[in-house]
Amino acid sequence: MNILITAGPTHEPIDAVRYIGNRSSGRMGAALAEAALAAGQAVTLIVGPVTAAMPAAARRIDVETAAQMLEMVLTEFPNHELLIMAAAVADYRPKQVTREKLERAGTLVIECEMTSDIVAAAGKIKRPNQRSVGFSLESRGNLSRAGEKLVRKDLDLIVYNPIETMNSPTIEAVLLWPAGRQEKLNSQSKSSFAEVLIHRAIELFDPLVQAGSGSS
Repeated sequence: MNILITAGPTHEPIDAVRYIGNRSSGRMGAALAEAALAAGQAVTLIVGPVTAAMPAAARRIDVETAAQMLEMVLTEFPNHELLIMAAAVADYRPKQVTREKLERAGTLVIECEMTSDIVAAAGKIKRPNQRSVGFSLESRGNLSRAGEKLVRKDLDLIVYNPIETMNSPTIEAVLLWPAGRQEKLNSQSKSSFAEVLIHRAIELFDPLVQAGSGSS
């Protein structure tokens, strides 16, 4: 199948040289792309300003801001069966951007506005034959918030992972499905986790698996 994966941070400009962004290397997105390619799938990567190397076999689209990532996801998702939203999109952007470099002088006050919720926007155009997977980086143990996002954003699967593991080479995760099924995974490398998640994502297209419930 055709899988669309987002990876890395977005940078929201303040002026000509400064920006607001999230701490993300893009390693999780890269690992997911590698796992999907190894499983014989076709991969398109939409990547922010990443530091991690991306697999050369994937089709790559580079963006910088949340608005650019939103535009590309909405453009590309109709041509893919599966969306995995692994990017750490900035939640806020400055309302006004200065084209020149701001001088360093006294206190700087930046008024911000929320960026668009990309995965929720993708959910609104999702067709019955498409599936979407999201991530929920939360304080440890806050599964309820991940479950709320799963429903509100019309996701077929969401990955809860505690904020304490951000930018770590390993990941702790709990997978949640709309039917109430949960799967807690042991701490493992991002490459190992990516293989599991790609397998679970492919299972989303199996009606017998989707009909199942319970926890594991």
